[in-house]
Amino acid sequence: MRKESFIQWMEMGTVSIPNALLMNYHKLGLDEEEMMVLIHMHSFIEGGNYFPTPEELSSRMAVSTHHCMQLLRSCIQKGMLKIEEHDDPVQHIHSETYTLRPLWEKLIRALEEDQVERTQQEKQQEEMQIYSIMEKEFGRPLSPIECETMNMWLDQDGHDPAIIISALKEAVLSGKLNFRYIDRILFEWKKNGIQTVEQAKQYGEKFRQQKYKRTPTTDSKQSPSTDFPYYNWLEQS
Repeated sequence: MRKESFIQWMEMGTVSIPNALLMNYHKLGLDEEEMMVLIHMHSFIEGGNYFPTPEELSSRMAVSTHHCMQLLRSCIQKGMLKIEEHDDPVQHIHSETYTLRPLWEKLIRALEEDQVERTQQEKQQEEMQIYSIMEKEFGRPLSPIECETMNMWLDQDGHDPAIIISALKEAVLSGKLNFRYIDRILFEWKKNGIQTVEQAKQYGEKFRQQKYKRTPTTDSKQSPSTDFPYYNWLEQS
């Protein structure tokens, strides 16, 4: 008997509810009762009943038929549920079906908005980190003009925060720690299509190697330190 009961339960099938819906239905403006009636609606539709009656829904819930009708009306008004009309021109039959498509569309939009918000928050954190790194490297707070330049790099020029940090490191390697030099590096990188940290690293190493391998001058008074392998970005045309 237990075996037969188990088989019957299995034959009734299962209903898959996205975790994204369970985690975000309150953000969509749904309460627990509305959410439950939509879950049962989903179950009926999955089972082939595309227009369950309030009585059928109420039989699965701990609410009256009248209250179930109110829940359906509320879900329709909130744009979570829709009634579609269908006409069969051959058999001259008019029918109606429920669809949960509006619910899924609202859920997708909510998830996309959350992703945009998280991306913006991450960007703000990265930008704040840049200011901290700059101030630490310069050993002082940035001046208003320097802060304005930073904003220009980020907002107007569209430089990725990681690229700005790479330009800062390049300036440190070149022994020219100032905003004019960093700005020139960013300008050259953008002009030459440098968009990633790895590309910037390879580009800088290439020019430092060229500088290091240059033919020594005959000026005996030249300081040995001038052979340090860096590329003077301010000399780039």
